[in-house]
Amino acid sequence: MTGSRASTPEGRPRRGAVGSVPSPVLVLGAVASVQTGASLAKSLFDEVGPGGTVLLRVLLAAMVLAAIWRPALRGRSRSELWLVLWFGLSLAGMNFAFYSALDRIPLGVAVTIEFVGPLGVAVVGSRRGLDLVWVVLAAAGILLLADVGGGATDVVGVALALLAGGFWGAYILLSARAGQAFPGGSGLSLAMIVASAVLLPFGIVQGGAGLLDPAVLAVGLGVAMLSSAIPYSLELEALRRLPARVFGVLMSLEPAMATLAGFVVLGEVLGAREITAVGLVVVASAGAARSARAAPPVLD
Repeated sequence: MTGSRASTPEGRPRRGAVGSVPSPVLVLGAVASVQTGASLAKSLFDEVGPGGTVLLRVLLAAMVLAAIWRPALRGRSRSELWLVLWFGLSLAGMNFAFYSALDRIPLGVAVTIEFVGPLGVAVVGSRRGLDLVWVVLAAAGILLLADVGGGATDVVGVALALLAGGFWGAYILLSARAGQAFPGGSGLSLAMIVASAVLLPFGIVQGGAGLLDPAVLAVGLGVAMLSSAIPYSLELEALRRLPARVFGVLMSLEPAMATLAGFVVLGEVLGAREITAVGLVVVASAGAARSARAAPPVLD
């Protein structure tokens, strides 16, 4: 992605390195990145709590994106400024609620419950019967992975994950609008600055002096890049070319990737139920990816 788009001799926008990558691949890269970052983030909870961890994640990512895109508010309409504000609030709410849930329930369970957001976007925006088939398959995998009715899940953690899911759905819709209204990643960069300001008091209260520890800052930077700067940028580019409903179903890979990250990074063993759930969401995502390839291409 570039701040200003170069043109071909024929006058069409020139596709950059990221612009030439298929949209489904961008989404899969974002999914893998954010779940690896979530696994890494759990190592910071004992030092700075979920509030301090999410502040480091969003604030450091905002600094990186601001240095890259150098966003400016000058010349922007009132509606665009409101868009940035709501986009930033959705980012803050999504991340804080999710990390608070992650402090109470396992990563795979938190992500599957949180997926109510993108799944809702997919259901509401669907116009084809085949898309609903992928949604049903993804929903079946989510319910199976979450072990609904198992009785061992923390109620507050579930509520926080559901709240994060609501913000996630809003993020998908607002990210798509920001990608159309702002060049490159400038809209995302501005929204991350807003989110940082909102999260600042929560992070300071929970993190305290631990936020200044060099080791904590180093891990926080890694979490910021893996969980925010890289995946949000990839998602923003994908949403420029994908309908929000298709993007929402593609994100059904989140529960599967969260379970895989827990296995690889945290040493969690996959059982038959988890493997079955992974198979369902992979099939759903493959179907959504096929639908995306069948859609008319959009020049960047």
